[in-house]
Amino acid sequence: MAILSIPTQNYSTSNPKEILAFFNARGLFFDQWSCHVIFSDSATQEEILQAYSKDLKPFMENGGYETADVISINSLTENYDAIRSKFLAEHTHTEDEIRFFVDGQGIFWFNLETEPVFNLLCEKGDLISVPAGTKHWFDAGESNPFVKAIRIFIDMSGWVPHYTDSGIENEFKDFKINK
Repeated sequence: MAILSIPTQNYSTSNPKEILAFFNARGLFFDQWSCHVIFSDSATQEEILQAYSKDLKPFMENGGYETADVISINSLTENYDAIRSKFLAEHTHTEDEIRFFVDGQGIFWFNLETEPVFNLLCEKGDLISVPAGTKHWFDAGESNPFVKAIRIFIDMSGWVPHYTDSGIENEFKDFKINK
């Protein structure tokens, strides 16, 4: 269940129709897919991709996407603090950043400059696409992180982060989701 939050307006909603309308009005993409497969921690990338191939294949063909992989982050991830700090800094990409959460959760933050900074907590079943050039950052959590997500690419080189060095993410470092 996704949760959209605008911290400076003390606003949040978990209504998928409201989230979809909010994202559509800003040129962002959000969807929810059926996510009934439960994977063990030892599930391979191939097993996860195969389990969602009936949804992935048409999505990728329609969008011109060439490849997909799986990112898995948990409390045993080596160098997690360093990995997290790279995700936490506001950045852009030259390609859309697409994630389908097959398990776990994480928060995507957006700085569109024309309105207050907002975020979306993504959980199992949520699909999000951050358009190329959109200022954003991601947080899998300070402690006990758990994210298992399919990443979809046209060209993986488009995923190199281009940091803005704005420091705006620091204004929201103490934000907590109210569930």
